[in-house]
Amino acid sequence: MRTRKPALGAEGWFTEEGGPALLGSRCQACGTVAFPAASYRCPNPDCGANDFAETRLGPGGTVWSYTDLRYQPPPPFVPTTDPYEPFALIAVEVDDSGLVVLGAAVDGVTVEDLRVGNRVELVVDTLFSDDDHEYTMWKWRPVGVAK
Repeated sequence: MRTRKPALGAEGWFTEEGGPALLGSRCQACGTVAFPAASYRCPNPDCGANDFAETRLGPGGTVWSYTDLRYQPPPPFVPTTDPYEPFALIAVEVDDSGLVVLGAAVDGVTVEDLRVGNRVELVVDTLFSDDDHEYTMWKWRPVGVAK
């Protein structure tokens, strides 16, 4: 049985515990939210504090923009099909955060299924697998679309 773990580089950026969520930080001085989590200095140029609390972002948002990736991204991207098949990439304004976060659409969702202003929900899905692990990443699914 394969164990699930975040894809390389995404450790600590999202969780499945308590439902899928992105993990960011909130500045204790000014309330600015950061994703990925800030660790050194508040990203608000008027603040600069360095005291943060972990905060869950999501689990939904509004499509801000979208595109399809017609050309295979370079490594460390791991294609899931051979030959490579284009997939939709969505920029989502995450609820109650003031942030726009990029993520792939779930398998089967294309740019024809997306419109700016539509609602999407965060899911944690398998990005790729090997003999021992399922490597996971956050993805966006239009509300009302079954996986």
